[in-house]
Amino acid sequence: MAANTVETGLEERWRDILSVHARTMCEIDRVLHPHGLGASDFEVLDILAAEAPRQGDQCRVQNLVGRVHLSQSALSRLIGRLEKDGLVERSVCVEDRRGVWVALTPKGRDLHTEVRPLQRAVLERMLGG
Repeated sequence: MAANTVETGLEERWRDILSVHARTMCEIDRVLHPHGLGASDFEVLDILAAEAPRQGDQCRVQNLVGRVHLSQSALSRLIGRLEKDGLVERSVCVEDRRGVWVALTPKGRDLHTEVRPLQRAVLERMLGG
């Protein structure tokens, strides 16, 4: 009986985590939508801004895979959309032709700077004590 209670408690905590995650992602999507971004789009821009802080800095797509909660193919499609919108640019890694670099464009950097406070406000509202 005790094991069942522990198991039930773990399931409830897990469902609570999923619920907070889903509500937070939906709220981020809602506030970023007027800017043409979704939560996952912003997450990629935010990681790129942190990993490649100066104009011209690049990040390997492979370094994003473990940090964004998308499959590799979904991430590739997302980066393709961001590239089409002029927010990032991709290039092939010269040392390893299988590797792909991605970098924020000035437009992407400006948009990230503009919407970052909106995303952080959602995180504070949804997750702050």
